[in-house]
Amino acid sequence: MKYQILVVEDQPEIRSIVEKYLLKEGYGVLTAGDGFEALAAFNGHTVHLVLLDIMMPGIDGFEVLKEIRKVSEIPVIFLTARQSEIDRVRGFRTGVDDYVVKPFSANELMLRVRRLLQRVYREADELVYRSGALSLHTGSMTLTRENEEIPLTTAEYRLLHALFRNEGLVLSREQLIEQAFGDDYEGFDRNIDSYVKKLRQKIEQDPRNPELLVTKYGAGYRFGGTKQ
Repeated sequence: MKYQILVVEDQPEIRSIVEKYLLKEGYGVLTAGDGFEALAAFNGHTVHLVLLDIMMPGIDGFEVLKEIRKVSEIPVIFLTARQSEIDRVRGFRTGVDDYVVKPFSANELMLRVRRLLQRVYREADELVYRSGALSLHTGSMTLTRENEEIPLTTAEYRLLHALFRNEGLVLSREQLIEQAFGDDYEGFDRNIDSYVKKLRQKIEQDPRNPELLVTKYGAGYRFGGTKQ
């Protein structure tokens, strides 16, 4: 199951950082810069968890939470610089599930998000991405086709994980490096081509005429996964 998370934050730099980390964790992300945008996004899309700033233009986070709680018990985490006991009590009485105080650690926030999702939706640690007959298991870092495992190196897994998360989108070499390896990558951009070639040997019926992992010349690669 791919969870969709709504990030409501009026500071673009914070919103961008949180979105980036969530995407790297494999979540779907919606964003809003104020309370009105937040309610519009919540009412117009499937949302599994909300990261909600308190101090925003228009209507604040408390009012947004009140509106959400009229129709849903979806998990909500407040992102706030306000640390007073009064604010915390008010938030919990309104129905917030957790608080993260600014400035916060993005890694800690991701852990809180994961644990809250697990508790509410009673899911295991492992997420499974599926595309056609292929399934990528994040907990065991394995790839299977119709329950038969396809061996992967760690680098191949990380690259394929990024491709599964962005299925149908064209990603440049630079984007693939950032999403798959981040700051850990020490190779050349062209090394991505070698990884792609090796992946095609493992997942394509005819690696010379790929249908799953396609080159978009001058742009990058697109993982389609439509072939069964």
